[in-house]
Formats: sequence, structure tokens, C-alpha cells
Amino acid sequence: MSSENEKSDEPEQLALIRETVRSAKVPRAKPRTWRGAALAKELPVARVVVNKGALHLDQFFDYAVPEELDETARPGVRVRVRFGAGAHQVRGGRREGGRLIDGFLVERRAESDYSGALAALADVVSPEPVLGPELLGLARAVADRYAGSLADVLQLAVPPRNATAERKPSPEPLPPPAAPEPGSWTRYERGPAFLDSLARGGAPRAVWNALPGPYWAEEIARAVAATLASGRGALVVVPDGRAAGRVDAALTEVLGAGRHAVLTAEAGPEKRYAQWLAVRRGAVRAVVGTRAAMFAPVRDLGLTVIWDDGDGSHSEPHAPQPHAREVLLLRAAHDRCAFLLGSTGCTVEAAQLVESGWAQALNAGREQVRRAAPLIRTVGDGELARDEAARAARLPSLAWQAVREGLKTGPVLVQVPRRGYVPRLACERCRTPARCRHCAGPLEAPEQQELRCGWCGRGAPDWHCVECGSTRLRAQVVGARRTAEELGRAFPAVPVRTSGRDHVLDSVPGRPALVVSTPGAEPVAEGGYAAALLLDGWALLGRPDLRAGEEALRRWIDAASLVRGQAEGGTVVVVAEPTLRPVQALVRWDPVGHARRELAERAELGFPPVSRMAAVTGPPEAVEGFLAAAGLPADAEILGPVPLPVVRPGGPRRPGDPPPGEQWERALVRVPPGSGAALAAALKQARAARLARGGGDPVRIRVDPPDIG
Repeated sequence: MSSENEKSDEPEQLALIRETVRSAKVPRAKPRTWRGAALAKELPVARVVVNKGALHLDQFFDYAVPEELDETARPGVRVRVRFGAGAHQVRGGRREGGRLIDGFLVERRAESDYSGALAALADVVSPEPVLGPELLGLARAVADRYAGSLADVLQLAVPPRNATAERKPSPEPLPPPAAPEPGSWTRYERGPAFLDSLARGGAPRAVWNALPGPYWAEEIARAVAATLASGRGALVVVPDGRAAGRVDAALTEVLGAGRHAVLTAEAGPEKRYAQWLAVRRGAVRAVVGTRAAMFAPVRDLGLTVIWDDGDGSHSEPHAPQPHAREVLLLRAAHDRCAFLLGSTGCTVEAAQLVESGWAQALNAGREQVRRAAPLIRTVGDGELARDEAARAARLPSLAWQAVREGLKTGPVLVQVPRRGYVPRLACERCRTPARCRHCAGPLEAPEQQELRCGWCGRGAPDWHCVECGSTRLRAQVVGARRTAEELGRAFPAVPVRTSGRDHVLDSVPGRPALVVSTPGAEPVAEGGYAAALLLDGWALLGRPDLRAGEEALRRWIDAASLVRGQAEGGTVVVVAEPTLRPVQALVRWDPVGHARRELAERAELGFPPVSRMAAVTGPPEAVEGFLAAAGLPADAEILGPVPLPVVRPGGPRRPGDPPPGEQWERALVRVPPGSGAALAAALKQARAARLARGGGDPVRIRVDPPDIG
């Protein structure tokens, strides 16, 4: 056909297309309002949760289902809807207008409770059902517990869609494995019985104080295998990708490939979503992952496991800021499944679970603990003052001796509380902290530069101690880099490696080396460390926080657990006052006893976790107005408000910090046991009412804040 004939046919083809579109009864293109489109003949109403996290919109909304979307608009699918159209925008019995937003279809109904005109579903994003009734119920329970909205929880629970992963089929599920042998669980008095109960379909609940050493990942894998043998699923939540990798390797060793999924951010969006879909479709029944995996939709859930619940990574920074431990406790209660909280240390919350009788203790005998734990030696302030080596180079003679002996047989770990160069300074003579004259902020010398204030940024070239008049400074806490340099000069023939926030090592060889690490970044050594130094322990113990002692002990035990047992010559030297309770608990290797004593003291003082508490932060007038209007329970007690530190413009910010340069306050609202749900409901209702009235004051609420000062 010639080009002239092609041009002559073009107007006829366009006219035919236009006529076909006009005569079509059902629109073929996705229209804006589905005006005139027929509705579904059965269940023409869709109940939708929209992706709007505002508390005053925390409810379901009804939409009409067009006939063209009848087949794909199933409960659990992602949809797009028009939201925000006024009641006056009604044409042909159908509400129109508003902004397109995402949501989830949760139910199809024959009729709506709303008497006015309904807008129509704009589109079904994907026919894949991703929100089942179990996950919806869990999200609702988490939102109510933390005074948040369902939409915010669903953003945490359901990962973003990846079309490529969605199109790929998931593998066929494998048959249940055989029940595993107890293995190293025989070291615990009730370990084999716990595994046997899981394999028989039971739901035991235990708080497990794991022995030091590398076996904890394999022990978790055996508990998962026992649960899968009963035909049920299992969920394991760990604090970081390194721990997830260890449990992943252990599960592969115990179960073989193809029986579990790994949900971590390191996997990338496509792979992670494909793994999540495999869990949702029932292709795999076991999951290990970091914080977000606490919502994983495991079918027939039989066991929930959380490892190292005291790690701050388990606390979600996004609204409503749930903690993985509490979410898994909710799942264990709602699904009536087994629960295992494991750690080499012991949090006060874990001790409370045992004290209340909700869970049983799963511990090893003292003889097993003595064989597995390293020898702990202490260096206090008095010994430091008399030690010439400590005054000259900060490390006491006992520490140098431990390093020299340890390097003969393997690597030595050195834990430093802070990173960088000389983060905080003090008087060399009397150790009074060096403070700014203008704002009393801490003085710093970053990268060994001139003194300046860490709060206001002013210089302090003529500083002198206000207590003794000395002009000489010393580092209160010398950072990892400076410590690595000092040790490198002292042991020039030994390689020195560092592990911290910028570069975290996963493992190191078993050859002699010095490994300088910040807390939480300690790599695993092949065969275990020969020795460990825990420096500047008072810096962890001296933090102005209710959990300072508990957190210091957890950090020390986590590091000491990487050291060889006492029978193999493993030694740990901690530089801290020996008479302090956390130091004594470390020497005796008794984190459970320390947690019980902490729990008893908090019960006397009415502190969490015995009581429930919420933090209300914002500008002073906003906090005052909010608390006055909130219908708090009659037994609620308000502590404060107190001013929060002002964040310096351009300085580092943590989640929850006020805007830079603004003066905010924080009030704590405390209620006794049994009133936590009423407190959360009252705070949620008060904030929703404030938002509905157009109150734009930035009042923030956090239930069960991890740090209360």
C-alpha cells in the first residue's frame, strides 16, 4: 500500500475509534469517577482503609464497586480511591472529586452504613491479596496499644509493591521436616522438654538466658525446626542483618534450603518483596528477619522468637513506634502460639514475664555457666589512680597484661563506648567535666582541633577547671580511632582493626590481632577471642537514664560472650568500679539476678515496666493545652513537664528530637498496671479531636518510650 493510501485511511480509522468509544456501555479506560458505570451486582460496597495516618481519619470508608472491577476487587488487595470530596460534589448519585490515594480493600458488603452517595473505587492496583484478616487484626491491636492509626501500622506491616516480584510464582511448599535432635539444648535444664513440646504442637512460653558462645543461632534453628515438624510456622526477629545472617546459615544447616525466608533491608526491594509474598502465599513457613519482620504473615503461626530484646534496633522509629517484643507478645496471645525471648543478658521486661508467670525461665545450671563464661577481672578508680601505666596511657597494667597474653593465642577485642577522637573532655587533675562558660554545654576537641562547645559552638581557648583551677585536660572517653592508634603504637607487630558505625565488621580470623569496636559492632572471631578489654565502663554507667545499668551490663555481656570460656583461657578486663551492681553481675555472670533486682526497685518506685507510661512532647503551650483537654484515666499521674535540650542548627538529630533551635518540653503520664489501654485510648482520642479541630500544634505522643531519662 502506498503512503498516499495510508494518509487517506487515517481519518476513517480515527473516526471509527471515536465512535466505538462513544457507543461502549462500560468505559474501557480507567475513568476518573466511573460516572454512569454499572455497579457490581453482588456486594457492590467495598470497605477500604485509606493510606492516611491522621488519627481523626482512623476508620474504614465505604466505596462503590464498578462492575468492571468486580472480579479483581477482592478483600486484601491494594486499591486506589478518591478521597476528600465534599458531600455537595454528587453527580448522578455518585460522589466525585477528591485526591487519588492508595488503600487496602478489607471487606465487600451488600450495603453501606453511610446514607449519602458513595464514590467509586478508582482502580485495583493489583489482584494480589496482601492484607489478610489475621494481619489486619494484628495491625489494629498494635495501633490501639500505641495510640496510633491503623494506616500507619499497615505501612510498617505491608512492604511496598514490586510488580516484577508479584508476577513471579512462589515455589511449591516442602513437606514438614523431621523433629530435630536436641543438640546443644541439652546444656539447659528444660531445653529438650521445650523442643519436645514444640514438636508435639504445644505452645510453651519461655524466657531463655543463652549461654555465651556461638551456639545461640543453631539453638534457635532447632526450635524453628521442631515447630515446622508439627506442621506449623515460625517467626524469628533479630536486631540486625549480621544476626539475621547467622540464623539464616543455621536454618539452612538444620533444615536445608527452601524452607525459610529472610526479610532484611539488605536484600533489596524486589527480593525482599518476593520473599514476603512466598510467606504470604504459604510457600515457606519459617521467617527470620529484622524489625519489620515482626508483622510477617506466617501461616499457622506456631512459634515467635525474639533475640536480644534490649537492643535499640527493635524499637521502630516511625509512627506509632512499636517495639518488636511487644508485637510478638501480641501475636503469641492472639494466635495462642509458643513464644521464646532469648538473649545472653536479661532485660527488666523479660524478668517481668517470668515474675508474672506468663513465661517460664529457660536457664542453664551454674556449672554450665562457669564452663562457658570467661574469667572476669575488674579495674576500679582506686587502682587506676595508683597505676603508672594507666596515668600515662589510659590503659591499666592489668589490661596490658591481658592483651599480651591473649595475643599469644588469638585475637583480642577492645570495646570503646564512643567513636571518633576525644568526644568529651575533663580536668586531668580532678576529672571534673569541662563545660562551656556560656551555656554549660560539654567541651569537645574533634579531630584534636581547638576546644569548642558541643551545644552552642563557642570556642574556649582559655579554659580552666572551676573546681581546682587546672588548665590541663584529659579525655573522659577516648574514641575508637584514638584507641586503635594507641594500641597500634604499643603493639607495632600486631594488626589493628576497627569496627564501628561507618564500617562494621561481621567476622575476623582467629589469628592474633587487636579488634577495636564500639558497643554493638563487635565482630565474631573464629574460635572466639582470647581476651577482651571493656574500657571506660563508667561512661555507660553514668548516662542519665533509667536503663543505664541494664544497658551497660547488656553491652558488656554481649561482648564478653564472644570470648572463649574460662577453661580455654578466656579473660575479660572491665574498667569500672567493682562495687557497682552491674559490674558485680558481670563478674558473677548473673544478668537474670540483676534484672530481678532492677524490677523489684522499679516496682517500689512505680517505674516501667511495672507501670505503663507515655511521653507527650511539644512546645510548652501545646503540651499544657493537650494535657488539660485529654480525658486521662483517674489514676493517671503527670510527671513534669521538663524542658528538652535545644538541638543546635546543623547538628545531629535523633528520632523524636525537637526542630533545631526550638525549646520543647516533655511530660510523662504514668498509670498503674491495668490502665495502659485506657491511657492509650485517651491520648489517641485527645489528639484526634485536636486534629479534627484544626489544631496544628506539633504535639507528639509515644507510648512506652525506651528512654525516659
